[in-house]
This record gives sequence, C-alpha cells and structure tokens, in this order.
Amino acid sequence: MQTIRYLSAEANGLKISYREAGPTDAPTVLLLHGFPTAGHMFRDLIPLLADSFHLVAPDLPGFGQSDLPPREKFKYTFDNLAETIGQFTENIGLKRFAIYIFDYGAPVGLRIALKHPERISAIVSQNGNAYEEGLSDGWNPIRAYWEDASQANRDALRAFLKPETTVSQYTHGVSDTTRVSPDGYSLDNFYLARPGADEAQLDLFGDYKNNVALYPAFQKYFRDHKPPLLAVWGKNDPFFLPAGAEAFKRDMPDAVVRFFDTGHFALETHAIEIAAAIRDFLGR
Repeated sequence: MQTIRYLSAEANGLKISYREAGPTDAPTVLLLHGFPTAGHMFRDLIPLLADSFHLVAPDLPGFGQSDLPPREKFKYTFDNLAETIGQFTENIGLKRFAIYIFDYGAPVGLRIALKHPERISAIVSQNGNAYEEGLSDGWNPIRAYWEDASQANRDALRAFLKPETTVSQYTHGVSDTTRVSPDGYSLDNFYLARPGADEAQLDLFGDYKNNVALYPAFQKYFRDHKPPLLAVWGKNDPFFLPAGAEAFKRDMPDAVVRFFDTGHFALETHAIEIAAAIRDFLGR
C-alpha cells in the first residue's frame, strides 16, 4: 500500500495543508474538495489510485488544516482561492496534471484551467458544476443573497452552516445511510465551528454568483481546448442536478458521463466504483 504523507506549503502568504500519495513520476491528479469539507473527503479514494497516480489533495484556504485568515487580511472570494491554489501547485512543482473537481473545487480548478490551459491534462468532475441548468432550487436562498446582500439575507444562510445541515448533505439521496461514515461530516462540523469560519463561508456563498457569471468562459474553454472529461455524478444531489453533468457533452461531445445512485458526497458510498471509472478513463 502506498504511503500517504501529510504536508504543508506556503502560497499567497498562507499555509496550505495537503495530503500526497503515489509515485511522483506518475501522472498527477490534483484533488479539489468542496463545501464544507477538506482534503479528507478523498481519504477513501486516494489509496485506491495511489499505485498508479501521483495524488495531491490540498485544503482550500479557510478549510481543513489550511490557514483560516481573518477577513480583514484575506478576502474570501473564489478568485482568491484559485489564485492561492494556483500558486500552491507552482510552489510544490506541479507542471501538468489532471484536476478532480467537486463542488467548490470546480470554480477553483476551472479558473486555474482558464489561466493555464496547457497545464491541464484531463478533468474529472464529481458533482462539479459549470452550467446553469445544473443548479437546483436548493440555491434559491443563496440567490436571494446575490440579489440583495442584506444582513437578513446573509443571516438566513446560517442554516447551511448548522451541524444537522452538514449531516443532511452527506445523507440526502443515499439509499442506505449506514454506508455513510460519520467521520467526514463530524470533521467538517468541527472545522465549521472555528471562530471566523462562519463569516468566511458566508462570504463565499455571496461570491458564488461570480462563478455562475464565469460559466460562459468555462464553457468556451471546454470548446476551445476539449480537455478529456469524465463526469462521475451522484444523481440524487440536491444542489447540482444531473442536467449539469449531461451539459458537458454539449461543449465536449467526447465527454464521458456516468451517474451513481447516491447523493452529493458520492465518494462516501461509491469510492470503489468512482476509482475504477477514473482508472479506466485516465488510463486511456
């Protein structure tokens, strides 16, 4: 079994924690997590791929073991998350790599792809959305905040930060919830409870509108560069709909789209199946 190492590197003046496994001379996959989790969401996937791939899973700024700087010193926007992770890849010597994009990892990874398309060898999107039709009605409270950034609308979003909401994100759409380990959502809730984490996350909810505004640019990147793309999608995701996965084929007809009978955090129940799909896809 390949050893997983737990490391940190500096980027944009911040400590970025990451886990790394696999031969460094093997094809690299940058694993980008979403809300409200961190690199630990890949704890089951990494051992399944580390014999053949070099895997790097950073915690985004404000998440996991990476620095959670105060809002006065770091503006919590997806531009800044992407700039920091882009610097991180350079600082640890990644030259060319595939990106695994999930949830928030999609707008982060796709910004890196826009800036440096020559560095991206392939994309694996696991409920990583880039199309408006992929956004469900579950986004309506957040959309209300985009349209009117009042304190009342901001405070309404605190429901998304409650421990029971995190558990629901993991279990919604899962037919057998006994397959969902409490480890992931318990750790997520620990990180969400840190001083300042709530306001940082609310800032990111507000800034997500700028990701939607970039969807046309992401789609043009898909058409212009035709990166090999595999979508592995939990089809019962309450936030990102199957239509968002199917839409990739509009801009990249050769995209491979696979659905799994699970929810948002598909790796919690289908890591073995997703690892096999990734191995087959990247092996080509």
